[in-house]
Amino acid sequence: MEGFVKGLGNGISTVDGIVWGPIMLVLLVGTGIYLTVGMGFRSWRNLGYALKSVLGREARTNKRGSGDVSPFACLCTALAATIGTGNIVGVATAMFAGGPGALVWMELSALFGLTSKFSECMLAVKYREVNESGEMSGGPMYTMKNGFKNKKVGAFLGFLFALFAVIASFGIGNMTQANSISSAVKASFGTSQIIVGVILTVLTFVIIVGGIKSISKVSSVVVPGMAILYVLAGLICLIVGWKNVPEGIVTIFTMAFAPKAVGGGVLGAITVSVMNSVRYGVARGCFSNEAGMGSAAITAAAATTDDPVRQGYINMTGTFFDTLVVCTITGLIIASSGVLGMSGADGVPYEGVALTMAAFEKFIGPVGSYIVSIGIMLFAFSTIIGWEYHGEKAFEYLCPNKKAIMGYRILYSLVVFIGATQTLDIVWNFSDVANALMAIPNLISMIVLSPVIFREVKRFQGVIEQEKSEKEDTSSIDAHENA
Repeated sequence: MEGFVKGLGNGISTVDGIVWGPIMLVLLVGTGIYLTVGMGFRSWRNLGYALKSVLGREARTNKRGSGDVSPFACLCTALAATIGTGNIVGVATAMFAGGPGALVWMELSALFGLTSKFSECMLAVKYREVNESGEMSGGPMYTMKNGFKNKKVGAFLGFLFALFAVIASFGIGNMTQANSISSAVKASFGTSQIIVGVILTVLTFVIIVGGIKSISKVSSVVVPGMAILYVLAGLICLIVGWKNVPEGIVTIFTMAFAPKAVGGGVLGAITVSVMNSVRYGVARGCFSNEAGMGSAAITAAAATTDDPVRQGYINMTGTFFDTLVVCTITGLIIASSGVLGMSGADGVPYEGVALTMAAFEKFIGPVGSYIVSIGIMLFAFSTIIGWEYHGEKAFEYLCPNKKAIMGYRILYSLVVFIGATQTLDIVWNFSDVANALMAIPNLISMIVLSPVIFREVKRFQGVIEQEKSEKEDTSSIDAHENA
C-alpha cells in the first residue's frame, strides 16, 4: 500500500510539473497580454477609477442594480479565497526556488493578470443566472453555457470547469490551508493539531451554513483587518531596515534578468537561472492571485451591480491588492533581510514559511515570527471559507439539489479536520493540478468571448467619462456655493 501511495504521489508530481510547465504559463500570461492589448490597455488606464470605485461608499451598499451582496463584500469574499498562504509561503517558495528575481516576474504576470481577472469577472456577471432560491449563480461554467454560440461545446467546457473547481475546493482551498493553520499554531503555541482541527471544523460550518451572505459578512471584516495588520507590520520592517532596501531592490531586478552578475548566480544555497526565475515567479504569482483561474468570477456573479463592466473593474483590484501590494511587501522584506539562501540553526536552508519568518525576525525580532504566524492563520482561514463558496457554486452547477448542497457543506467542513490533522504532500500536488485544469477551459472561454469583452469595455468607457464629468460639475457647483 505504501508503495502504491508513493507511486501515485510521484505520478501526480510529474503531472503537476507538466500542467504548470512553460505551455501553461505562456497560455496564462499570453491570454492576459492578448486581452490587455485588445482592450487598449484600459485595465491599466482605468486602475485609478477601479480603486476609487471599490473604496467609495457606494461599493458598500446594494443601491445600484441587483445581486446578493454589495460590490465591496463580493470583492472581500473573492480576496478571502486569494489572499492566503500564497502571499506568505508562495512568495518565499518562489524566491527560494527561482531567486529574488522571481518577484519581478510575479509582478509582471500580475499586471496582465489584472485584465484576466477583469474579463472573467465581467463575463460572469453578464451571463449569470438566478437559481431556484432566488440567489445569483454565475462563474465561468455559466459564461460558457450561456455565452458560447455552440451550446454543446459551452456545456462541455462548463462541466469540466465546475468539476475541477469542486476538486480544487477540497485541496487548495481546504486541506492545504487547514494544514498550514494547524502547523503554524503548533509551532508557535504548541497546541495539538487535533484541537485546532475541531475548532476550525466547527467555525467553518457555522459560517458557511449561512451561504454567501454569512461568508461575505465575515470576509468583509477579516480580509481588510488581516491585510492591514500584515501590510503595516511589513512596512515597519522596511522602515527599520531602510538601509538594506535599495540593495534588496537592485538584487531583485538584477537577478530577474542577469543572475550571473550576482556572485555567479549563487545566493548561499540557491543557484539561479533566468528560466527558473520566470517559471517560479509566474507560477506562484498565478497561484497567489488566481487571475485566469476563474475562481473569483464565481463570487463576482453574486455582486449587486447595474453593469457587468463596473463589477469587472472592482474585482480586478483584487489582483492589485493581492500581488502588487501584499506579495511585493513580502518579497521586499525577504530580499532586504539577507536571509535568503542562508540556513537555520539546524543547518537546513530557510524556505517557505521559515524563510518569511526569519526575514521578519531580522528586522523586528521574535514578534515578527508571531505576526507571520497570525497572518498565516487568518489568511488561510479566510481562504477556506472563500473557497467553499466557489466550490459550492460549482457543485450546484453539477447537481442543483438543496439537500446535496447541504451535504457538500457538511463534507467540506469535515475535510477541514482531515487537512488540519494530516500532512499530505500528495494533496498539495493534486490540488495544484486541479487548479491548472480549471484554468484551461476558463482561458479558452475568455479568448472565444474576447470580442464581447472588447465591445463591453468600449461601451462602458463612455459611462466612465460621463461619471467623471458629473463629478467635476458637482465639485464646481460646491466650490461656487462655498465662495
